Amino acid sequence: METAIEVRDLVVVRGKREVLHGISALIPRGSVTGLLGPSGSGKTTLMRAIVGVQIVKSGTVTVLGDPAGTARLRRRVGYLTQAPSVYADLTVRENARYFASLYGLGAVEADRAVVDVGLGDAARQLVGTLSEGQRSRASLACALVSNPDVLILDEPTVGQDPVLRDELWARFNALAAQGSTLLVSSHVMDEAGRCGQLLLIREGRLIAEDTPDGIRAAAGVQDLDEAFLRLIRAQDRTATTADGGR
Repeated sequence: METAIEVRDLVVVRGKREVLHGISALIPRGSVTGLLGPSGSGKTTLMRAIVGVQIVKSGTVTVLGDPAGTARLRRRVGYLTQAPSVYADLTVRENARYFASLYGLGAVEADRAVVDVGLGDAARQLVGTLSEGQRSRASLACALVSNPDVLILDEPTVGQDPVLRDELWARFNALAAQGSTLLVSSHVMDEAGRCGQLLLIREGRLIAEDTPDGIRAAAGVQDLDEAFLRLIRAQDRTATTADGGR
């Protein structure tokens, strides 16, 4: 399968602390890849590096054949941050139409994106009056409006009810089926099974890169929560052994 995102030996230092320790990963085109791990594990830093807004110490990140952050990727990569990135004094529809205009698109594409994230009934509401979960969905609509080739989503389902989470994941998989590449971060392990591929990150290190079934097989259990715990414990034992051998 053709690669959309290639990360090689990526090291990132923030302040005086190394937060990513030589991560390498391949993300195939037309897939939904889950980036999973506890809070503070380095998920957002890795995503920022892929988008091209993170200073890196060493290593490379290539997106659609170009170095991350290069000018010609700007119209091809969408990015949803954890914090809502929409204007509070505009309505949901006005925000979506504004972002659509930046890509040379019109009201039809903007209004479709609003409906796709479940905000059709709130399209005329000011973003400042929305709940936190609704504001997150308004930001997602603005990220989706250009139908980007690569979509980076940082915890897009946080604060959403189970029904809406299910609808959003169906939308993500539909986009992948149409050829888009999605990288979706989460610390909620029950979302892992919805992805075609998983990257499990912990303390700035990639400890698993496989399909959900591959991770289950490697851990010898069917439950993904338990599989992740076993992989983490195995990593801890390896690190302890290595330290004791010095």
